[in-house]
Amino acid sequence: MIFIFDKHSIIMKIEDITVEFAEEQHAVHAPHICDLIYESALQRGTGIARRSNEYISAKITGGKAVVALHGDKLVGFSYIECWGHGDFVATSGLIVDPEYRHLGLAARIKEKTFELARMRFPFAKIFSITTSLPVMKLNSRMGYKPVTFSELTDDDEFWQGCQGCVNYDILQRNNRRMCLCTGMLYDPKKPVENATRATPYLIMLRNKLGKLLRLKK
Repeated sequence: MIFIFDKHSIIMKIEDITVEFAEEQHAVHAPHICDLIYESALQRGTGIARRSNEYISAKITGGKAVVALHGDKLVGFSYIECWGHGDFVATSGLIVDPEYRHLGLAARIKEKTFELARMRFPFAKIFSITTSLPVMKLNSRMGYKPVTFSELTDDDEFWQGCQGCVNYDILQRNNRRMCLCTGMLYDPKKPVENATRATPYLIMLRNKLGKLLRLKK
């Protein structure tokens, strides 16, 4: 009976959570968002560049963010950023409160963020760099393809934003050619191919093999 009660509680949480484009009043959640991003990086032991309250607030008030809310509580977040004079848009900072994970919320936030990017910048290439296999799965479903870093924006300001990542020294040592992250790109000019379940795993394997081969040179 306890299990059934917990299961119904989870269902109610899913039904009550709204995922929407951020508005100015959501800027009050910026400190909590920054904490969630930082705590996630510590738990995973991988790189998520730390952002300031001011940076996150600017994304929210500028109409470049998505929030997930359970009542008045913020439980998820992501944002977009335009680079290369509008040629590229990055989707970044996808985070879900630990109490609300494994409910499919990350997929809802990712899809809404993708919708926001397509709406604000319909002709831009949308890209993501990540070490997360779940994010790679979501990206693959939406038509992203794995690419080398040279196919992403060459905007220095974007790459400087990686300075808050624990793996930034790896990126520097390799002259921005590679890091622990995998680059993924959605090109609106190219037809979307259906990804299989194996696609994200093949991406990770190819990425790791490519880095090993480069390191041996």
